Amino acid sequence: MAMTETSQSAAPRTYDVRTYGCQMNVHDSERISGLMEDAGYVRAAEADAADVVVFNTCAVRENADNRLYGNLGHLRPTKLKNPGMQIAVGGCLAQKDRGDIVKRAPWVDVVFGTHNIGSLPALLERARHNQEAEVEILESLEVFPSTLPTKRESTYAGWVSISVGCNNTCTFCIVPSLRGKEKDRRPGEILAEVEALAREGVLEVTLLGQNVNSYGVEFGDRLAFGKLLRACGEIPGLERVRFTSPHPKDFTDDVIAAMAETPTVCHSLHMPLQSGSDRVLKAMRRSYRSEKYLGIIDKVRAAMPDAAITTDIIVGFPGETEDDFERTLDVVRQARFSSAFTFQYSKRPGTPAATMDEQLPKQVVQERYERLIATLEDITWAENKRLVGEKVEVLVAVGEGRKDERTGRMSGRARDGRLVHFATGATAPRPGDIVETVVTYAAPHHLNADGEPLSHRRTRAGDAWEAGRTPKLPGVSLGLPTVGVPAPLPASTGGCAL
Repeated sequence: MAMTETSQSAAPRTYDVRTYGCQMNVHDSERISGLMEDAGYVRAAEADAADVVVFNTCAVRENADNRLYGNLGHLRPTKLKNPGMQIAVGGCLAQKDRGDIVKRAPWVDVVFGTHNIGSLPALLERARHNQEAEVEILESLEVFPSTLPTKRESTYAGWVSISVGCNNTCTFCIVPSLRGKEKDRRPGEILAEVEALAREGVLEVTLLGQNVNSYGVEFGDRLAFGKLLRACGEIPGLERVRFTSPHPKDFTDDVIAAMAETPTVCHSLHMPLQSGSDRVLKAMRRSYRSEKYLGIIDKVRAAMPDAAITTDIIVGFPGETEDDFERTLDVVRQARFSSAFTFQYSKRPGTPAATMDEQLPKQVVQERYERLIATLEDITWAENKRLVGEKVEVLVAVGEGRKDERTGRMSGRARDGRLVHFATGATAPRPGDIVETVVTYAAPHHLNADGEPLSHRRTRAGDAWEAGRTPKLPGVSLGLPTVGVPAPLPASTGGCAL
């Protein structure tokens, strides 16, 4: 919906999007930005001075509610001074709390859910016209999110959704009730989006879904994900393909073969473990056991000895005993992860685990968590030390290293996903360029390369960064039927979506 202005000379309204949570939310925020700009808004130079502030929320992370309402409270004085300012709340917490958000924070103008991101510009206009809050939460997907325009945040790397929603029933997770059942995009539409990004100069694409390797369940092809990886490998200009996150129960040998045999698919795998105890995995409704998990890792390393494997682990799930926790440590020692996202279990209202008996005391969970972190750091440091003296190819990134300016280094990701801080020497690489260098030092969470780079390749992605532009792509149709009258496709602007 186009914005209306009081006169042709009126300055366009500005927006700012604030994102919490997972990669899916990060990618959804790119769509929100694309929608806002298609509706005539421009990104605010100063976030707190924006005419419209959009919160894209998470319901999974601990204290998500407190964080949101704290930030809304921070904005209230600004809004009182600027009555024309609007505040919108979307994402998983909005899907869960619905009208309660406006009750707790009456200065919020719009609440929208995970299934109707495309309604945001119209809801903002309606709230301005009616001078009252607009709350619209749909129970199922209105249009596949990739039909929406997307303002990418990076010139060199892009998210591409292959599915939304999840068919699993993990007892600790509220995502399926907020994102819905899995909906798969057709392969041709995914590949069209990847090709469009590659034409824009993007070098790295991450295929995104709540459970990427169950892709194809909706159209009856259990080998669809491996085929998709191979097809991405044939796209001209694309140099790196990643994916996140797979589920061990759906991980098949054809995917390992596709990873090993497709040069552009990176030898990096993020595969959530959650627990090494079979008893706890059963209570979590994770339909695999530790032996199967380790078996997958063995197969991956047999096919790709250089593979870097990362994971998610929850400590302190209800009923977890000391023996259960020790089994988790055993699996961690055998798996030799290159890094891990670790979480202390906390109740999520609406999940089965929240009502389970034997909720653990905080001090027990904290002590186990600290032991897990210490074990992981010993392993990740040892694994990183093995790379000292090795050559790495680094895709130069924006702002990965907090100390880079002080140390004179730049940062980026190696093909296996490891963070590398490197000296630039006589070269002048730009974000999006490719540098080859040699690792000189290893820490638990990063590598340093302090010698002169072996090579520096300027890329179209680096040119785009230098020119100050990022890919702006209109949506790509899913091709699935919708309920009621189909929404019109966004108008083409000459280009081609965690």
